[in-house]
Amino acid sequence: MDATEVTPFRIDIPDADLADLHERLARTRWPDELPGVGWDYGIPLGYVRELAEYWRTAYDWRAYEARLNEFDQFTTTIDGTNVHFLHVRSPEPSAVPLLVTHGWPGSVAEFLKVLGPLTDPAAHGGDPADAFHVVAPSIPGYGFSGPTTETGWDVGRVATAFGELMTRLGYDRFAVHGGDWGAMISRETGVRHPERVLGVHLTMLPTGVQRSKPTKQDLEGLSEADQKQLVTSYERTIQFQSSGAGYGMLQSTRPQTLAYGLADSPTGQLAWITEKFKEWTDSTDRPEDAVDRDQLLTNVSIYWLTGTAGSSARLYYETAHAGRGWGGPPPPASTVPTGVAVFPKELSLPVRRLAERSDNIVHWTEFEHGGHFAAMEQPEALVGDIRTFFRTLR
Repeated sequence: MDATEVTPFRIDIPDADLADLHERLARTRWPDELPGVGWDYGIPLGYVRELAEYWRTAYDWRAYEARLNEFDQFTTTIDGTNVHFLHVRSPEPSAVPLLVTHGWPGSVAEFLKVLGPLTDPAAHGGDPADAFHVVAPSIPGYGFSGPTTETGWDVGRVATAFGELMTRLGYDRFAVHGGDWGAMISRETGVRHPERVLGVHLTMLPTGVQRSKPTKQDLEGLSEADQKQLVTSYERTIQFQSSGAGYGMLQSTRPQTLAYGLADSPTGQLAWITEKFKEWTDSTDRPEDAVDRDQLLTNVSIYWLTGTAGSSARLYYETAHAGRGWGGPPPPASTVPTGVAVFPKELSLPVRRLAERSDNIVHWTEFEHGGHFAAMEQPEALVGDIRTFFRTLR
């Protein structure tokens, strides 16, 4: 068989796996909880009980499996590993290829609300001239691309693999978009293939974040608004490092140990992921304030049904040990035209003046609402910003 062969793929989870999921949810051994602490100690017991029961008795995996299967899917082997991807071609002959990449704890299910508008804008009230052919891969180690079977799958290796994927699909020039790990992978794809990448659109930009306390020199010459944004960026960074980065330290140092609990308990997997949807979205009491409950559970289900809790976490370990993790040296500068969509409840708050030191920023939009999972929280705003950015680069 040709090592570069691209094979059609359909999601078809065995009934036995769904029955096993429901049985395990019914037999959950619940922990205790201190009274009145809310979310302070982690995701609350009452909420996880409610969500687990809904997952067991009301959520319909088959319906979402069918929705995902409405889009053409494929697998191919790149650099010794399986890569799964959605390839949604536009009916418009002038459509631009667009590589979109998810992050953790995300999956290709994040993009369900944006695939139609991106590929067929005319059918969604848009201009046909803004159409894209969308390629949405599952990161190696994640979902239907997982698990990986060898070490070394860091951000750089993934970016190289995705460049090869676009070559196999016949796309010499293409656009990229991503958030979370997908932002790092998308940016890295531009760094490694500047002659091929039309532009990089991101909803998260680590290079534009203030990581140390701003000095007089940092603030000198800035407007009052820019000074405030720089200080806010630093405060957001410190808050995340002190109270929100524990998951990343575990996944960067002991992904195997963590995997035993998450691979054995669907309730554990549910809590591990759902907590992040509460903390990282523009929500108040629960993540459903910002994202659809069934779409969230589809995302969790993909991790559970593919057994990729551990292999997805390894991306943290591999990237950190390649010297590219949080607190490591800055990544190489990017010369590719870059657009940034800033949603207010994103993990980190980028500052344009900082970003311009290492990235070719040509487009910058700040939104009033939304958070880390923009394609799920604010799909219309995200689609609009992607269209606007790439309109001048086609």
